[in-house]
Amino acid sequence: MMNKICIIGVGLIGGSFAAGLKKSNQVETIVGFGRNESNLIKAQALNVIDEYSLDIAQALVGASLILIATPVNSFKSVLEMIKPHVTEKMIVTDVGSTKTSVVDMARQVFETVPENFIPAHPIAGKEQSGVEAADANLFNNKRVIITPEVNANTQSVATVSELWEAIGAKVEIMNTSKHDDLLAMTSHLPHMLAFGLMDYLISNDPDACDYAAGGFKDFSRIASSDAVMWRDICINNPEQIVKHIEGYQKSLDNIANLIKNNQPEALEKLFSDAKSARDGWLKD
Repeated sequence: MMNKICIIGVGLIGGSFAAGLKKSNQVETIVGFGRNESNLIKAQALNVIDEYSLDIAQALVGASLILIATPVNSFKSVLEMIKPHVTEKMIVTDVGSTKTSVVDMARQVFETVPENFIPAHPIAGKEQSGVEAADANLFNNKRVIITPEVNANTQSVATVSELWEAIGAKVEIMNTSKHDDLLAMTSHLPHMLAFGLMDYLISNDPDACDYAAGGFKDFSRIASSDAVMWRDICINNPEQIVKHIEGYQKSLDNIANLIKNNQPEALEKLFSDAKSARDGWLKD
């Protein structure tokens, strides 16, 4: 059991991590840090954190691990803020959806990526944001990808892995570039499609949603996700996201051409193959 963990950014993900650790008795004290005191008061009232501080030096005293759960674009300023107070015994980790940019920011701030900096990304979430949506079971049976650098301290990697496993997650080790490419396809691209679909509808007919059925509701659900977070993800993983948007456009062009050229058998095969792939994935 750890004595103290500091969560910087007590929202959905940071709050769920804290709640999971409290439920599984992995830490004696969880302290929250942020600039919005009312949010921290709410987090404490919800028993997500034990205490909070608006003073980063005080928040980090005696902490064994620091979890950064703020929007990715704020990451560099957060690292600069904690740098004077981080000791070699403290593990620093994060939950950012992009990893290459996060590692680059750490290198810029510390000149080299510290051995005790262990980047991580839980592949879980909700379209709701804020500590009110925190859920101790959010990461149960969900993948968490850890992307340590080659110089990473092996015990620190093990500690971060064990904490995620303790709250039900399935941990996988991966390099940053592979992570960013995979997530651009499986997470970032679907969000771009949902945002883009909503933008297309409201640009063409603001009343179109009134006539949408359940399928549209399911498909567009993630367009309710936090706009600031997804803005930051796009800015920090542009090459991979644009690559997969352009690749998806080719798939749409192919479908359009099959429709235009009246090729029902080819359309049916494409739809059938896609259905089989999704059905197989759901069974796994």
